[in-house]
Amino acid sequence: MSESLFDPVKIGIVSISDRASTGVYEDKGLPALQEWLTKALHNPISFEPRLIPDEKERISATLIELVNAGCSLVLTTGGTGPALRDVTPEATLAVADKEMPGFGEQMRQISLKFVPTAILSRQVAVIRGQSLIINLPGQPKSIAETLEGLKDADGKAVVHGIFAAVPYCVDLIGGPYMETRDEVCKAFRPKTAIRPAR
Repeated sequence: MSESLFDPVKIGIVSISDRASTGVYEDKGLPALQEWLTKALHNPISFEPRLIPDEKERISATLIELVNAGCSLVLTTGGTGPALRDVTPEATLAVADKEMPGFGEQMRQISLKFVPTAILSRQVAVIRGQSLIINLPGQPKSIAETLEGLKDADGKAVVHGIFAAVPYCVDLIGGPYMETRDEVCKAFRPKTAIRPAR
């Protein structure tokens, strides 16, 4: 199938790190997000990447800017732990029209399969206007695990990743119809919400 059959989608990706934003070390969050999304979606994607420090007002302003720029989905990585500089959830909640607590709950469930410290993660997801904003963990491996979920040796889902619910959520808030590659992450929609294959 040609890529042009799929709705174009604009996605904001934001890496939040004092040290990466000042060049102390290389940012790995933005490449990890871009790589996973490109692998997971059939849709042609235009990315809006941002690398910013752990500053609440700056994070909130960046999220608003990306929503206003027409991003249907905004994914952040970093700044969700209990450390004093970790303010991503507060900055995200500050710009929210609605909170979507199920995303954070599921991310912690996935991470708990690996580390007991997953309970220290404070990721949130919110809707602002017609955009879904989700805070993801900071490590590239954790980003992939939370988006994709966990599969057994036969490739069957053991724990669903959060991205399975993203396309339908974006449908419900008036965004583009996002189509996933099933081998990476099969999106779930009620039968009535599925578009016929073109």
